[in-house]
Amino acid sequence: MSNPILHLLVLAFALMCSFVNSMRFDLKPGQPKCISEELNSNVLTFGKYYIVNPNEGYPIPDSHKITVRVRSPIGNNYHFGDHVDSGNFAFTAPESGDYIACFSVLPDQNPTLTVTVDFDWRTGVASKDWSKVAKRGHIEVMEFELKKLYDIVTSIHDEMFYLRGREEEMHDLNRATNTKMFTFTFLSILICLSVAGLQLWHLKTFFERKKLL
Repeated sequence: MSNPILHLLVLAFALMCSFVNSMRFDLKPGQPKCISEELNSNVLTFGKYYIVNPNEGYPIPDSHKITVRVRSPIGNNYHFGDHVDSGNFAFTAPESGDYIACFSVLPDQNPTLTVTVDFDWRTGVASKDWSKVAKRGHIEVMEFELKKLYDIVTSIHDEMFYLRGREEEMHDLNRATNTKMFTFTFLSILICLSVAGLQLWHLKTFFERKKLL
């Protein structure tokens, strides 16, 4: 297989399973901003952020320092930066769920202050620095491309199993919901019939007492 075709295959797979969340947003004092990313268990994730310098060529002022915290779905801290202007984090997700990165400026700053943050969050294959892998191992181009392709296919395989597990969970939830709805409907009908029977018995007893029947 020629290199151009192999490159196209790698690119196609990368588009399907590489997740890159790159953005730029503004922060104001007392108004934190949180970004969530759904991660599967045992997936590598990498993030980096920095403050866009409002006065290029000069040091970033202390008023533009921020606090950054990254938490897992169960509340564990995986990164904490206090009064910083840049930073990065990297970890392997121990459990599946929404991981949250929160950015904030100290609330006692000037209310008109605006801090611009550039944030890049990568997961899965996209979080690996392939250029460093190639330089470090001095491997040939074809072997390097095959290794990259293998990691991409592995990522797709894991994602498919994860989605299949979620699908089974949804089927179980639907089945349990249908069972509960059937039970509730049956009990409702039974209660209505019981009330109707009691009303008929009460009316019959009343009319017999009044000697109308």
